[in-house]
Amino acid sequence: MAFDGSAIQALLDDAVAKGALHGVAAVVVDRKGLLFHHAAGEATTSSLFRNASMTKAVATTAALQLVEQGRLSLDATVESILPEFGRLQVLDGFDGDQPRLRAPARPATVRQLMTHTAGLGYFFVDEKLLRYHQLTGEPTPLSGLKRSLSVPLVNDPGTAWAYGVNTDWLGLVVEKLSGQRLGSCLQQQVWGPLGMNDSTFAPTAEQRGRLLRVMQRQADGTLAPSPHDLPPTSEWDAAGHGSYGTVQDYGRFVQAWLDDGAGILKPDTVQLALQDHLGPIKLPELLKSAMPELSNDVPALPVPQSWGLGFHLTLADLPGMRSSGTADWAGVFNSYYWIDRTKGIGGVLMTQLLPFFDMPVIETLMGFEAAVYQQVGAVVPAA
Repeated sequence: MAFDGSAIQALLDDAVAKGALHGVAAVVVDRKGLLFHHAAGEATTSSLFRNASMTKAVATTAALQLVEQGRLSLDATVESILPEFGRLQVLDGFDGDQPRLRAPARPATVRQLMTHTAGLGYFFVDEKLLRYHQLTGEPTPLSGLKRSLSVPLVNDPGTAWAYGVNTDWLGLVVEKLSGQRLGSCLQQQVWGPLGMNDSTFAPTAEQRGRLLRVMQRQADGTLAPSPHDLPPTSEWDAAGHGSYGTVQDYGRFVQAWLDDGAGILKPDTVQLALQDHLGPIKLPELLKSAMPELSNDVPALPVPQSWGLGFHLTLADLPGMRSSGTADWAGVFNSYYWIDRTKGIGGVLMTQLLPFFDMPVIETLMGFEAAVYQQVGAVVPAA
């Protein structure tokens, strides 16, 4: 039986028709390839998207290739590869308007970069770090300035999960060991081999012409053009947020992870990455926003979850939806993906809208996932 995407198509078209979204594109893939693709509203089948934090999994894939080659150890300290990392201090708080800094209790490891436990934070989900930026005038990663990565840690490495510039530092590790800029490395090792032909850190004028504009949800629920965007140029290929591509490109990446690495990774590396690597560290029940214009508060699902190497993991079967062990993540402009290796199915839904975790998008995303799994029983054979 062929995959019937009519319910998904209607869902996406309806979200645009009622004004919830200005443009949206989605793909569904299995291990063999594309099952469904649709674009609605301002989005077209050739639209380019800011991947934002969906860049993280792709950059982590390049780091895992170096692990496979024996050129990188998960338990190597970051400072043994990048000595400048060893100069970072921990922000303990403030004495009046003076940041209070101290040396970290232990060095961070490459594995901790991959699991967001290296102690690094992001200004928009950490009040302490936001205040540090405001008091010191140090640039944020959205400035495109590389020195934005050298702000203090918010925790001692290995003590807590905190969302931050971990993957940006991992990208610098990849650059140091490969001797290439990250974009060149990904072109050679991931984008090129997988046919992700529009994926880049530096869109051409033609590609920028296909970029879906960013809209901002207003207090009354309507959409207006957003003042926020990625910087037009960046001093570094930002592994944490800096890539662009089409929804089909990202679908090819999801398919590779479904298909035991599809030749870019070994099957046992894929399995290793999609295991719980947090151990006793718990994910926060609420990722609290420090900048409501960029992100809403993000509550955790009330099910067991963890973090693997580069991916968030759901550790329970969700009835009518994803299986236990499914990997996923998202980008700040409200783009989302999941990789369900148990059922051999993955999905990508992309729009360009702020703030993150926008409820109309989340409702569309949940409807999309449920509609995919209504089809899956009928069409996708068990592995």
